[in-house]
Amino acid sequence: MLASWARVCDNAPSRCSVPLCFEHRASTPDAGLINQLYDTNMKIFSTALALLLSLFALPLTSHAQSTQISTEYLMTIYLPTERKAIDPTLTIVNILPGGWVKGPGINGKVIAPGGDWLRTMPSGALRQEARLTIETDDGAFIHMSYVGVVAMSKDAAEALGRGEVLNDKRVPYFINTPLFQTSAEKYSWMNKVQAIGKMVELKRTSTEAYVKYDVFIAR
Repeated sequence: MLASWARVCDNAPSRCSVPLCFEHRASTPDAGLINQLYDTNMKIFSTALALLLSLFALPLTSHAQSTQISTEYLMTIYLPTERKAIDPTLTIVNILPGGWVKGPGINGKVIAPGGDWLRTMPSGALRQEARLTIETDDGAFIHMSYVGVVAMSKDAAEALGRGEVLNDKRVPYFINTPLFQTSAEKYSWMNKVQAIGKMVELKRTSTEAYVKYDVFIAR
């Protein structure tokens, strides 16, 4: 009887008790099944690890810059103006005759009607909402509209009140975003671009008031 137990126990009865060794050998799975379970568990672990790493990496890659904006000069626009205050938060800036546009591929005058609905925000910033019409030297009509943001410092506002001419260095922020609409074939490409305008000069007195912008195509 003991000999038969020893055979079950790989001829090594001295290294384990007979009942324990028999129980161990009876419950040990086949080697192929062990390998299969191991491979399955490793696949699950690898998938989980890859998912975890991707979750950590997502915030880093999704906020990284992947492109940039360049600009191409389009034109300079000059607008004589007069202001009509509606209330403390809204001023209508009428565009007067005498305005013009000049650029490498476009020249003309600004014709009536035109205006800028200028709103004063609780923060003190000004928001533009303007519309005007350009008549080019070759007879085309181009509608131009833009919104924009103006941030005027105390020193700049006081200088403007004294009748000084302000440039872009003296005004902290004065940027707008023109869009164009025309049926003229020569200028039809303007229907398909977003422009960016930046204030060049600003003046406001009782006898003369104007604003001048450089306008660029965003690429």
